[in-house]
Amino acid sequence: MESGHDLKTAHQIPKTIIIFTQLRACNLLIMVGQESTKLQEKIILGVDPGTRVMGYGLISVVGSQLTLVQYGVLRLEKLPSHEAKLKRIFERITQLIDEYLPDEMAIEAPFYGENVQSMLKLGRAQGVAMASALAREIPIVEYLPKKVKQSVTGNGNASKEQVAYMLENLFKQPLEKMFLDATDALAVAVCHHMHAKTKALTGNQSKKKGWDAFVSENPNRLKT
Repeated sequence: MESGHDLKTAHQIPKTIIIFTQLRACNLLIMVGQESTKLQEKIILGVDPGTRVMGYGLISVVGSQLTLVQYGVLRLEKLPSHEAKLKRIFERITQLIDEYLPDEMAIEAPFYGENVQSMLKLGRAQGVAMASALAREIPIVEYLPKKVKQSVTGNGNASKEQVAYMLENLFKQPLEKMFLDATDALAVAVCHHMHAKTKALTGNQSKKKGWDAFVSENPNRLKT
């Protein structure tokens, strides 16, 4: 049984209503398109780990536009023990994360030297900084020093001063020359922006991680 309300067919609806509805739909589509194309900001925290001085730098990325947010150094020379230095690194990185809410962390990988004790201490410093980010579930990517310099200056053997000079040109502002560890950290963040799809140590495209990956990919470096 039909209800008491008659349903109007399309030819019975006034043209003014049809035109208004079409215009409104077009405006809604435009608004949706504008929202979908709005660029989101990404904050990257770059870290140059160290047991005497740790550098850090934060950059903002919106599309291809990079902006310097903050940079500085954490001086550790006067702390009484290696354990105290590790604790201070963890606390400072945690403070930076809580204050600036970075989306990702990029950290310079330890370089291999002849002094085993220095390598171990540097690795611990790096690990503590990474643990602070992991505690906040922030993605971390490592970059080898040569890769960072190559990305910023075009020369994998560039000096700290050359890296700082290129960053000044990039951010269009002078940088404090006494904070070269901080500018190195900024360079790590910039490198990460340039290689945003990197998932593992630069130069190693394997998705494997940890000791098993090292064993499978470097069989000639193991002694039996």
